[in-house]
Amino acid sequence: MRKASKVIISCAVTGSIHTPTMSPYLPITPNEIAEQAIAAAEAGAAILHLHARDPETGKPTPSAKVFMDFLPRIKQSTDAVVNITTGGGLGMTMEQRLEGAVRAKPEVASLNMGSLNFNISGAAEKIKDFKFPWEKPYLESTKDFILSNTFAQIERVMLELGEGAGSKFEFECYDIGHLYNLAHFADRGLVKPPFLVQGIFGILGGLGADLENLHHMRLIADKLFGEDYYLSVLAAGRHQMNFVTQSALMGGSVRVGLEDSLYLGKGQMAKSNAEQVTKIRRILTDLSIDIATPDEARQMLGLKGADKVAF
Repeated sequence: MRKASKVIISCAVTGSIHTPTMSPYLPITPNEIAEQAIAAAEAGAAILHLHARDPETGKPTPSAKVFMDFLPRIKQSTDAVVNITTGGGLGMTMEQRLEGAVRAKPEVASLNMGSLNFNISGAAEKIKDFKFPWEKPYLESTKDFILSNTFAQIERVMLELGEGAGSKFEFECYDIGHLYNLAHFADRGLVKPPFLVQGIFGILGGLGADLENLHHMRLIADKLFGEDYYLSVLAAGRHQMNFVTQSALMGGSVRVGLEDSLYLGKGQMAKSNAEQVTKIRRILTDLSIDIATPDEARQMLGLKGADKVAF
């Protein structure tokens, strides 16, 4: 892993996992997404990871139009790096998953590095009454769902956004095999270092949120990429803060946000993304760990610059 003097804080603002019934604080409309993204940047997030939602129902949407309802405002109000999903929402086609990123040509786009079982159906069992009819079947469908990221699909994203738009990637790795998939594409020259490897822990179907898995991921990534990568970590749900703190103690970067967890602490809902960013920033500062600004993150990751995006 590349030895970084500063930690990059990423904030995943809304995602496509949690539904409106789960939290009244989950941003849904373009205005809410923009406001919470800007506040997260002001709190210390260098990178903003963004999905779009139908403003009427809160259902994840691939619509480039909806993305463009909040992206220009975020760019005008903050210098944070914008990172747009290519994972989209459950059940979207590749064309849909790519729609927002292809339109916006961001500095960074997420890229899942392998297919996996992706089961969030347990969340439906805890809720009796849903606000919207789409929520329960959306969650329950994941008992029989594979999040598809074939080699052909991965290569398409790399060509369309990497070569085509100059975007770099947040390589989302839910399993150790996903690191080897990234190494395959790196060996072929389709992506070039430095790599931002986002280790994802705690999703049923992927690596569990056990520290042994974090240490093993770093060990294998070091073997495959040497000093050509930065490791960032996220953990779903209750594991979020303690797990990402461990990443920072190991010299890695961190990701928080309401996409990954709806809570600030045990039994305490986060009222905003900024609250989570403020908390992890306070923890890092107390540990004497320096935090990267957006421009420092750009330099670390070799990004093209905010003046070269299409929004």
